[in-house]
Amino acid sequence: MFASRLDLAERYAHTLATDGVVRGLIGPREVPRIWDRHIMNSAVVAPRLPQGATVADVGTGAGLPGLVWAIARPDIQMTLIEPLLRRTNFLEEVVADLGLDNVEVLRSRAEAVHATYDVVTARAVAGLDKLGRWCMPLVRPGGVLLAMKGRSAAEEVSTATATLHRLGATSIVVTTYDNGDVPTTVVEITK
Repeated sequence: MFASRLDLAERYAHTLATDGVVRGLIGPREVPRIWDRHIMNSAVVAPRLPQGATVADVGTGAGLPGLVWAIARPDIQMTLIEPLLRRTNFLEEVVADLGLDNVEVLRSRAEAVHATYDVVTARAVAGLDKLGRWCMPLVRPGGVLLAMKGRSAAEEVSTATATLHRLGATSIVVTTYDNGDVPTTVVEITK
């Protein structure tokens, strides 16, 4: 998944397990599951990204999935959008430490961002109805929102479909990516 950049993924995982826990970005109980539940759960979607895409990760927190995708796919331009200062400080330190020149950290709420992207993503941020209102304005026409969801994805789609269509959705598909341990469910919303 990471090819020649596996060392960067390992360094990021180590930072999450140490400094990420100390700074309250990852719970201590998550440390044994960092690789399967967080790193690989995010990485399995990276091949879905178009070559050279501009990508925004809304509410990125500790950088999931944004930093994982930026490590796995150096061809993309990643913008990590996060409103909390302590999190953006952490993200800027990680980006500098890993030497990721394809990542920008933006301290902002999604509603205040006026750029558009080929791909917008969010993981564990909000229900699909609210998430659509925050993220769809950031998706350029022809682009896609990849909302990383859990088992409730189909249920969320049924309650959010009307809102998503009002926001410009032309197609809504629930896709499951299998990494062998924890499947990753993504609601793919094309604009």
